[in-house]
Amino acid sequence: MAVSQTEIAESGAHSNGHASERLLQVVSFRLGDEEYGLEILRVQEIIRMVGLTRVPNSRRFVEGVINLRGKVIPILGLRKRFGLEARESDRGTRIIVVEVASEVIGFEVDSVSEVLRIPVETIEPPPRLSRHNNEYVSGVGKLQDRLLLLLDIDRVLAEPPSDAVAKVAPSIIEEAVAAPEEALVS
Repeated sequence: MAVSQTEIAESGAHSNGHASERLLQVVSFRLGDEEYGLEILRVQEIIRMVGLTRVPNSRRFVEGVINLRGKVIPILGLRKRFGLEARESDRGTRIIVVEVASEVIGFEVDSVSEVLRIPVETIEPPPRLSRHNNEYVSGVGKLQDRLLLLLDIDRVLAEPPSDAVAKVAPSIIEEAVAAPEEALVS
């Protein structure tokens, strides 16, 4: 997996005094039974679920918008985006606020777990299981007792892979508010 320098944090020297190992820092969160990770440098903050203002005729995975310190932030439901079964918000539900293509967006997730430091050499490319090659997953981090699916948030916001040209956050936000849901189902 190609990992940019901004994704890598240098840890301290090993106990044997050899060179530092490269680590990827991620915020881990859950959707159902699966654990996902987002690059920590992309995460601005994590907030409790708040009341959303629904936007008429928005894309099916746009839950609504919130006012975050005077700025209107669209909130995307990752469960809906990934085609998972709907679930009511509860005390564990969180919004992960990220910046994508100079736009601030929130992702609604079931819960946020922790910040993890994963050795880069333990990250593998996602398995090729479909013709779209796991369109939202950039890699799989192998931890001691579990796997962590690393999200590519630029792809999460892109158009479905069937479209010739993928568009990212600015156009998604504009279309989320303007386009009827029927025209956006692929």
